[in-house]
Amino acid sequence: MTDIEVASADASFRSYYRARTAAASYIVMDAPPSHEDCRPYVHVARLFRAAGANTPEVLAENLAEGFLLLTDFGSTTYQAALDEASADALYRDANAALVKIQAASRAGELPDYDAALLGRELALFPDWYLGRHLAVELDARRRGVLDQAFAAILANNLAQPRVYVHRDWHCRNLMVTGADNPGVLDFQDAVYGPVTYDLVSIYKDAYVAWEEERVLDWVIRYWEAARRAGLPVRPDFADFYRDFEWMGVQRHLKVLGIFARLYHRDGKAGYLDDMPRVLHYLRGACERYAELRPLLGLLDEVAGKPAEVGYTF
Repeated sequence: MTDIEVASADASFRSYYRARTAAASYIVMDAPPSHEDCRPYVHVARLFRAAGANTPEVLAENLAEGFLLLTDFGSTTYQAALDEASADALYRDANAALVKIQAASRAGELPDYDAALLGRELALFPDWYLGRHLAVELDARRRGVLDQAFAAILANNLAQPRVYVHRDWHCRNLMVTGADNPGVLDFQDAVYGPVTYDLVSIYKDAYVAWEEERVLDWVIRYWEAARRAGLPVRPDFADFYRDFEWMGVQRHLKVLGIFARLYHRDGKAGYLDDMPRVLHYLRGACERYAELRPLLGLLDEVAGKPAEVGYTF
């Protein structure tokens, strides 16, 4: 006899069910082919698994109807497990897994995270966050501020060394596992792009915030491990950290647009609670770099200065 229950749902059209038998527990992914394509999931699951990361094993597949049978990592996410005592060990494991994935990188295996894709993501900010969420009209001056900022952001992002990019490497997609921690989920949109992108995703996480000194320590530890593994990170940490922050600006702008779209188009209001945290990251980076201060001024103009966001997990 098999018991089936809802395991989780995400921001896409995919649904996940946990199927328990007397012998084991499995995850069934239901990805309607009219909206989702399972082939990238299967490809990246095997690619990252071969690199040494703990992705679910694809036990059976029906790509025509959008079903996959996967091994089950349980229900404890990093988000649920993170606290003052656990954070160092959990993030150490996450760094090690990320280095393994990046060390296996080769061009041509995954889609390029190119100017067109990065630019489409940036466009979510004016279209959905400013236009739809804040009802802000972009006159020529405001458009000029955005265009100048976007050009500078893209120039930095495209100049960074390139590796495999999970693209959503954060506390809701990493599972606490008894062996080979973490279990890695939601990688089907992986690309080949800037080396700092996944690091920003986890250490400027939309769903959890840490004190800046602690984040800096974790980023340094990643950078040291990456250098030992021969990854193409900047040899000077200050240069690497600047890339990290500028990559973060691209991601924060994109995430604000995505959260606004999830609310206004898809009726998913929960993401509104995470917007202040993302804005806090965005404002912090813009304050530190002269080229981004006009963007900070635009944020102040259209949204006002938000209350300080504290350390939360």
